[in-house]
Amino acid sequence: MERFKKIRNDLEENEIMLGLALEESDAEIMNEVFRQVQAIETEIQTVSIGLMLDGEDDPSDAILSINAGAGGTEAQDWAEMLFRMYARWIERKGFKTELIDLQPGDEAGIKSVTFTAKGEYAYGYLKAESGVHRLVRISPFNAGGKRHTSFASVFVYPDLDDEIVIDIDEKDLRIDVFRASGSGGQHVNKTSSAVRITHLPTGIVVQCQQEKSQHRNKDLAMKVLRARLYQHEKHKQDEKMREMHETKDEIAWGSQIRSYVLHPYQLVKDHRINLEVGNVNEVLDGGLDPFIEGVLLSKKA
Repeated sequence: MERFKKIRNDLEENEIMLGLALEESDAEIMNEVFRQVQAIETEIQTVSIGLMLDGEDDPSDAILSINAGAGGTEAQDWAEMLFRMYARWIERKGFKTELIDLQPGDEAGIKSVTFTAKGEYAYGYLKAESGVHRLVRISPFNAGGKRHTSFASVFVYPDLDDEIVIDIDEKDLRIDVFRASGSGGQHVNKTSSAVRITHLPTGIVVQCQQEKSQHRNKDLAMKVLRARLYQHEKHKQDEKMREMHETKDEIAWGSQIRSYVLHPYQLVKDHRINLEVGNVNEVLDGGLDPFIEGVLLSKKA
């Protein structure tokens, strides 16, 4: 809301300045208004993109994995080019890169690389980059100078915190006390020392009746409940990762999300939103924002 209010105030101030500039035919003030409006437009675009990053894991750091696909040495060289492209984008964004694993190619390039992009909303931005990337160029590894098509896959997933903190809200619990059954003498049969706890959001039920003290039984039941909830959350995390891995496509023709053409013309095309950019060198140097922002906006639309 603060950013929105500032944009609104800046627009109102520039509207007043523009009126004064027109009245006095002051070119210098008009040029200043023009610069200010351009800055406001950029800020509006940034805020608009920010509103798209509303996924549960969007604020997380990102883990990227690039794997060479069909095409041998060509594909391994292409995988290294992609690695450099993302490293440059991360650097431009002010994020940090940390290398996790790199498998060099047999002759050139890399077979695979895994690294992190550490920064605010890194995963939110980069998640749309998952998919197959296709390169068309004259092969530098072919003496005949023939055109060659290479493929590499990019897989992005959130850097989830392995530490699962179980915070149990009292209002989410239903606690029942009842008389314990089984051995234990007259005390067990005459007092309601047994405890049953139901965690309402998940439906998990635990109970304890081994101790004579109701307070002790409750403590033990809460301990079991905490362990059960931990297991429940861990299962959800594992299931999420499994679903992400199952969405990976075959690294070959027909499944690409983006094509990078260096010959016979120069063009980068995102097939999901039909966005084309002619400056291939700028894109390969990390100029990915038009594609990232375009996909984010189109998905929201």
